[in-house]
Amino acid sequence: MQDFLAEAQGLADSMTADRRWLHQHPEVGFDLPETTAYVKARLCEMGYAPTELVPGGLVATVGRTDGPCYLLRADMDALPLREETGLPFASTNGNMHACGHDLHTAMLLGAARLLKDHEDELGGCVKLMFQPDEEATAPGELLGGQSMIDAGLLADPTVGAASAIHVNTMEHPLGTVGASRGTAALSIDDVDVRVTGRGTHGASPEQGVDPINIACHIHIALQELLAREVSPYETACLTFGLIQGGSAANIIPEEARLLGTLRCAGEDQRARLQAAIRRTVVGVARAFGGEADVRFLRGLSNVWNDPALTDELCGYVAEGTGVEPHDCLPLSGSDDFCAVSHAVPSTYFLLGAAPAGERPWPLHSSHIVFDEAVMPLGAALHVSCALGWLRRHGV
Repeated sequence: MQDFLAEAQGLADSMTADRRWLHQHPEVGFDLPETTAYVKARLCEMGYAPTELVPGGLVATVGRTDGPCYLLRADMDALPLREETGLPFASTNGNMHACGHDLHTAMLLGAARLLKDHEDELGGCVKLMFQPDEEATAPGELLGGQSMIDAGLLADPTVGAASAIHVNTMEHPLGTVGASRGTAALSIDDVDVRVTGRGTHGASPEQGVDPINIACHIHIALQELLAREVSPYETACLTFGLIQGGSAANIIPEEARLLGTLRCAGEDQRARLQAAIRRTVVGVARAFGGEADVRFLRGLSNVWNDPALTDELCGYVAEGTGVEPHDCLPLSGSDDFCAVSHAVPSTYFLLGAAPAGERPWPLHSSHIVFDEAVMPLGAALHVSCALGWLRRHGV
């Protein structure tokens, strides 16, 4: 296989320019007019004919459509977060690419250029997916990945395998590539707990039922649930980031609320913990004389790396880039690439992108900075996977 990393290094300047433009113009949800216009124009310059499959979601193909089809994915949306990096190309519109989607898009644009250069070598088709609303900031239950699948992403031509890259700043050193076998990112469910008590004056608590007290006991009980109902060999996380209720110091309110996030490694575990959370919430509330209900909102399954495909692709990556992917733990966050991964054999790669010698900030931090020097490796990884897979499975 060719040295795709050396070829991608020649595109470093254009990928940097793409990334910095995208970083300065972050948009959220499905509302990505500037982003999609920019990416569409760049693809057209390369000879592609992209289509907007859903609002903010572009698809383009390269190669012959009478053979197998391989999908490469990048997400394009940002977060509603005010940037605090101090970068000369920092966003000023109140949104921020704090999860690296600007790098993802720039890397796939670089891969698009390389795939055009190697189009006559493709024994099939490569489909490029530039998706909106991976961050779930748009209202409604349907996120960008599933919306594109529903609109026909995986058909005409039919996708046979897929891969994606996510940059990482905490667990993976700069320039390293990780890929797990099996679960690659955890599932997510927002956990919305509503507690109902009976309001009264704060000086007469015995005349009411305190929903704030109940909410606090629910929170503690749910932490113990993880300690006693999750095996030491399993991975799960339950975090509450919001607890609210009441409006004055001397009034016991009628209601209180907790809002959190449940992350699970597997679907069986996810169903088991959802049932346990419901049982605990209702039981604790009733023990204190109140009522409570829980809803699981905007759930996503885990991202699943097909073990056989992952083994195959890691070999292509090592050949095409000189970087040997290592087996790694699943990403504790979630990604709506899960929709693709449960529809076709897929692999989700993690790419270390924290600047060397600097304090690494976690994803979604307003201070996070990525090292753009990894982008040629990301582009080369995309091309290595697509070209390698089509050489083996193509016509």
